[in-house]
Amino acid sequence: MPKPNPKVLLRTAAAYLKTHPEEIARAVKGAFGLRFGLPLDALRYMVREFAQGPKAPQDVLIEAAPPGLRLGATVKQMGTTMRATLVLFVEELHVTTEQARITLRIADMKLEVLDGKDTPLAGLILSGALDLSKPGNLVAYMPKRPEMLVEAKDDRVTVDLMKVPKLASNAKVRRWISVITPVLGVRAVTTRDDHLDVSLRASPSGIAEALAAARTP
Repeated sequence: MPKPNPKVLLRTAAAYLKTHPEEIARAVKGAFGLRFGLPLDALRYMVREFAQGPKAPQDVLIEAAPPGLRLGATVKQMGTTMRATLVLFVEELHVTTEQARITLRIADMKLEVLDGKDTPLAGLILSGALDLSKPGNLVAYMPKRPEMLVEAKDDRVTVDLMKVPKLASNAKVRRWISVITPVLGVRAVTTRDDHLDVSLRASPSGIAEALAAARTP
């Protein structure tokens, strides 16, 4: 997978804003309400540019399904090519220097077998033996669970990004978190008008703690 080039990303962002000047006005208006939106076009661009290779998902779908995010992709697993779609909702987001927990709810999950219909996995899908209404239970029984996965049950999955070693050991990231989180928290993550909106919550009472963290070497 190619690594993002900051200069290329900046040039692409500048070109996008040139053709979509309304994004600047939207960003200014959102800032007054402590809401920051990321155009879904940005996520689509990242997938096109950096999710490449023989094992990368194909025909990736990213679109708003307010307040959730609809995702889809064609993937190949265990000799089976299938089309997977689902709607993702961010139920909770809690960030401190010790944890960055995100609870996601998965809805409307569908799996369509495209090729390899004689494989064991295809048999499970086609027979209806997999309960797609409770994908969290399927994730819980994954043979190789990622380190950041802390809980999976029914239609919910909770991950903790601070369990990713590279992120947990990054002193700059932890310092920024210690400065920002006392005064700003995430109230909601939703989609609207083809944007992923992050709504923040201000806590003026945490200013002293934030200043103390900023002064700490």
